[in-house]
Amino acid sequence: MRVAVGLSGGVDSSVAALLLKRAGYDVVGVTMDLGRDGEEKNIAEARAAAGCLGIPLEVVPLAGEWKDSVLGYVRDAYRGGRTPNPCIRCNETVKFGLLPRWAFENLGCGRFATGHYARVADGRLFRGADRSKDQSYFLYRVARDVLSRTILPLGGMLKSEVRAIAREAGLACAAKTDSQDFCGGDVGRIAGLEDREGDIVDTAGRKLGVHRGFWHYTVGKRKGLGIGGGTPYYVVRLDAERNEVGVAFKEDASRREIVLCDTVGEIDMSLPVKTRSAGEPRLLKDGIFGVAPGQSAVFYRGDEAVGGGIIA
Repeated sequence: MRVAVGLSGGVDSSVAALLLKRAGYDVVGVTMDLGRDGEEKNIAEARAAAGCLGIPLEVVPLAGEWKDSVLGYVRDAYRGGRTPNPCIRCNETVKFGLLPRWAFENLGCGRFATGHYARVADGRLFRGADRSKDQSYFLYRVARDVLSRTILPLGGMLKSEVRAIAREAGLACAAKTDSQDFCGGDVGRIAGLEDREGDIVDTAGRKLGVHRGFWHYTVGKRKGLGIGGGTPYYVVRLDAERNEVGVAFKEDASRREIVLCDTVGEIDMSLPVKTRSAGEPRLLKDGIFGVAPGQSAVFYRGDEAVGGGIIA
């Protein structure tokens, strides 16, 4: 069977392709041209990885679609006082949306694979074995028709094992650091906003300080508020209309209720939930710190990510 591997040139996608090739699949690499700064370097690294693996590489031009569905979404969220998760949006619409469907239709591929640390079984999504690298949170919105044709070879592995395989195979990317930025740059530049002074206020509305633009802050942030001394404050609210940042003490910053929009799958508020990519799922009734509008809440039954939505 022919399988398209989303190839970035990094260690994870390269090892995923290597393992599939060793398993007897007809492997072809696919990488996206998203028109970002430094994209030529990214594509060159993917080409180098494909050459080292001895597989063909197809470069798929998706710059327009990415700018509309991802960059535009992120820009509008920041402008509205929300904290978006660009990776979740990109996975849903482009990386696990347009890219695999292009490979299915144009390359005759029956499966799509990436180097994500998560597991898929019977079209259902599960947490990866390496809890420190688990990426199921980022994949909960992937369409079920694509998920059912997805292979995640690294889902049952530890990152240390993946690097060891890369070293043993002589892959040049074996020591390459993980990529984090989806587009890079200052939030103000992404949002198209210029700094403007606003108030930092407590839960009673008392002014405690000033800031240079609400979009520079996220719910849960403590450092950089400029109101130090005594018990630390944490950001609990962003008001885009008033350009205001609301803060509170940590004991007042936990939430036991959330409102979701744009939901997918099963929503059960009694299940453990992740409201950020890091950390373990927690029960809402116990209180969750730093719940940020614009981020996702993903519910888990055991290791299975059963559904979620955008925090409103």
